Amino acid sequence: MSTNEQSSGEHLGRTVLVTGAGGGIGGDYVAAFAAAGANVVATDVAGAADAGLALADEVSSAGAGKVVFVTADVTSDADWETVVATAGAEFGGIDALVNNAAIYQGLGTKSHLTELTTEAWDRVLTVNVRGTWQAIKAVTPAMRAGGGGRIVNISSTVARMGAPGFAHYVASKAAVDGLTRAAARELGSDAITVNGVAPGLVSDAASRTLNTGDYIAAAAKGRALGREMTPGDLVGAVMWLASPSSGFVTGQTVVVDGGGVFT
Repeated sequence: MSTNEQSSGEHLGRTVLVTGAGGGIGGDYVAAFAAAGANVVATDVAGAADAGLALADEVSSAGAGKVVFVTADVTSDADWETVVATAGAEFGGIDALVNNAAIYQGLGTKSHLTELTTEAWDRVLTVNVRGTWQAIKAVTPAMRAGGGGRIVNISSTVARMGAPGFAHYVASKAAVDGLTRAAARELGSDAITVNGVAPGLVSDAASRTLNTGDYIAAAAKGRALGREMTPGDLVGAVMWLASPSSGFVTGQTVVVDGGGVFT
């Protein structure tokens, strides 16, 4: 059985919630889960609503699963009530959450940590850390009611490398790693697993906005596999951790970067 066939069988008819799904890598997750037969609740902020609705229509037409887009801010408890209620009304519950929403492309110019403003620091930590916690908190009752679930938090290898220029982003992803372990301990008795995926530098529009071509090329050269990383390189790990077959794995953060960082 191929990997794709196995994934299709495992996700068929399940409900997966993906945040930060208005486009980019989040959109790839949505398309992959739907192609594997999952029903997807995709969320993103109002600024990404048009792209998110278009993606939902396109993927629902092409995939085996149905996609519903909900405009939501991960830092709003009221929005989370709407998202969870929509998942229940449309698909009967939530089997898996992919916590993908984060401020990354919006980080702007690289700044020394002594030059960061308090406002910039709080903005990144609020979305990337508090938003991840609020998502976990919001879906937990639905997962408990369904007998368990899978939570996948998207971290980053910068938490291990300490990449310069974005201290607030690095700190936020290190916090996500810690939250992953804490949540795994607290939710294990509910048959809810909590894991993370830490991507290396992905060669996509967001990364090219923040980094030079030379920087991206150097990252590729430093990998054991020696090539640039694409969004598709992340899909397999995320889908596995969100699947039934990963049921005895929890509290782990899997590095997916072609062998640039070993843990």
